[in-house]
Amino acid sequence: MNPLHNELKKEFQLERMILFSDAVFAIAITLLAIELKVPVLVTDVTDHKLAESLNEMIPKFIGFLISFLIIGQYWTTHHRLFGFVVNYNLRLMWLNLFFLLAVILMPFTSAFYSEYISYFLITPVILYILNICFLGIMNFLMWRYVGNPKHALNEGLARPVANYYSVRAITVPIIFLLMVLVYMIFPHIAIWMPAIIPLAIMMLSRIYKKRINLSVKK
Repeated sequence: MNPLHNELKKEFQLERMILFSDAVFAIAITLLAIELKVPVLVTDVTDHKLAESLNEMIPKFIGFLISFLIIGQYWTTHHRLFGFVVNYNLRLMWLNLFFLLAVILMPFTSAFYSEYISYFLITPVILYILNICFLGIMNFLMWRYVGNPKHALNEGLARPVANYYSVRAITVPIIFLLMVLVYMIFPHIAIWMPAIIPLAIMMLSRIYKKRINLSVKK
C-alpha cells in the first residue's frame, strides 16, 4: 500500500480521536452550566426575594466554577499531550476513552456536591473527589504511556516535559484527597482547599522549569 496513504489515514484517525475528545469536553462544560437553573418565583416576585434565591445558589456557583476550572485545566493538558502524539494504538484509545469517562461524569458529581455542600455531608464530597481522582489518574497514565519512547507514539516530547505533566496531572487529586482528611475535622476550611491548586501548579512549574530547559538545550 502507498506509504503516503497510510500516513494520511493515521493522521485522519488521530484527528478523529482529538475531535471526539474535544466534543466530550465541550458537552461536559455545557452540562455544568445547565445545572445552574434560573430561580423561579411564583408569587411575591421582588428584587429582595430574587436576591435571596441567588444567595442560596452561591454553593452551586462555587461548585460550577471549581469544576469548570478543573475540566479546563485537564483540557489544556490533553490538548498539549496530543500536540506531541504522532501515532496511536488500541491501548492509547482505551486510556483516552476512560479519561473521557471521568470528564463526562463531572457534571453529575459536581451537581451532587454543590447541592449538599452547605450541609457539610461527607458522601457528596467523597463521590466528587473519587471522580477527580479518576480523572487525574487517567491523565497521568496517558502522559506516562505516550511519554515512554518504546511505544513510539510521540514526537518531540522530552522526558522531563512528560514527567512534569505527569506530576501535574496527579497534583489535583492529591490536593482533593488531602481535602477529605481536613474535611473530617474542619469542613468549613476544607471546602476552600481547591483554591491552592493554582499555587501548587505554579510551584511545580518552577521546579521543573530548569530540568525542561536543560533537556531542550541538549
